[in-house]
Amino acid sequence: MNKDLIAIFEYLEREKGIKRDIIINAVEEALRAAARKNIKGFINVTVKVNAKTGDIDVIAQKEVVDKVTIPEEEISLEDAQVINPYCEIGQWVDIVITPNDFGRIAAQTARQVMSQKLKSAERDVIYEEYRHRAGEIISGTVKRVIRGATLIVDLGKVEGILPDRFYPKTEQYNVGDRVQALLYEVRDTENGGAEVILSRSHPEFVAQLFKMEVPELNDGTIIIERIVREAGYRTKIAVTSSDSKVDPVGACVGVRGTRVKNIIRELNNEKIDIMPYSNDPLQLLQNALNPVEIKKYNVDTEHKTITLIVEDETYPTVLGKRGLNARLNGELIEMDIHVQKLSDYKAAMNIHRNQLATSDDPTLDEPLAIDGISNLITENLASSGFDTLRKVLNSTPEQLATIPGISADMVDKILDQIRKKRM
Repeated sequence: MNKDLIAIFEYLEREKGIKRDIIINAVEEALRAAARKNIKGFINVTVKVNAKTGDIDVIAQKEVVDKVTIPEEEISLEDAQVINPYCEIGQWVDIVITPNDFGRIAAQTARQVMSQKLKSAERDVIYEEYRHRAGEIISGTVKRVIRGATLIVDLGKVEGILPDRFYPKTEQYNVGDRVQALLYEVRDTENGGAEVILSRSHPEFVAQLFKMEVPELNDGTIIIERIVREAGYRTKIAVTSSDSKVDPVGACVGVRGTRVKNIIRELNNEKIDIMPYSNDPLQLLQNALNPVEIKKYNVDTEHKTITLIVEDETYPTVLGKRGLNARLNGELIEMDIHVQKLSDYKAAMNIHRNQLATSDDPTLDEPLAIDGISNLITENLASSGFDTLRKVLNSTPEQLATIPGISADMVDKILDQIRKKRM
């Protein structure tokens, strides 16, 4: 019995999930090539491997003749009838011609071919087992670390690859650590095999973690409409509910935060913001910034940018460390976000207002009329002595806000309308 070969069969069948007949076919094909190369002169050389014992037989065909002239191709009737008592002249019989040193020769010649065939068989197992599971979370054990920080993860039947760019830099792993990851894709390799690529940095990894914790996501009551992420630092999720009785944010957070805490723990304390989704980008942005109030905004639809004016004390929160919060919110609403302090905005507007007030534009001295502002407001301004645009521009916002019926917000609107008209 060839115990070494049997051990290989059992390992590949048990650990890699490759059926024994597939393994044996690959081995036989490899050994057949080795036999034809090293055993010359014989006809129709084949190799048979016993699945139970691992014994290898090299078989050739010989023609039954009355008188042998070519020993490699012919056999006498007398010798042939020892093998098969019923054979006759002109028939062909199978002869075992396994050389004594064939095991060594075969091993040297067949190693590369057999390895290729087994990789192909393993690839089929990988595709059969994992191709349809792309997008699922699977778990395994870190088997080794290669090329710096790329992880080879033992998934059971196969090994998965977790490239260093596919998990946060804030995470570190050692051999033997358990790891959960998203099955990102199954792809072919250059040498004819296949590999399972894993990811812990993809936003879908967080989405799948929520589906594991929140039953309402699986039954369709709650839907994740948008999810953006800076892996290791922050994730933002916008959710909706198909049932008016179910609060989508509350369901994702869980009672006393139990659901989201489990996910944060798996993500090594990555921050997670959950908000109601809105089709209106500005409303979605306000939901994302809540409780911060947007004082003013300016949207450039052509360049898909939005400028936010916020109170000075909330500016660092809106911008975030290294601009992370603004960048993620921009991805959430699919626009570039620029953030400006209210004090800086007012200073810039005052400069612009003063420049307008000192210009030579004669229309600034005409009777007061402001597009977009009601007649009642303009009459209140005029009756208070601000009867031309120049006089309005030469005043301060504080002075205008003392006029009856004119609030600070209305003052800003009046000044904005004047500036827009003359930009």
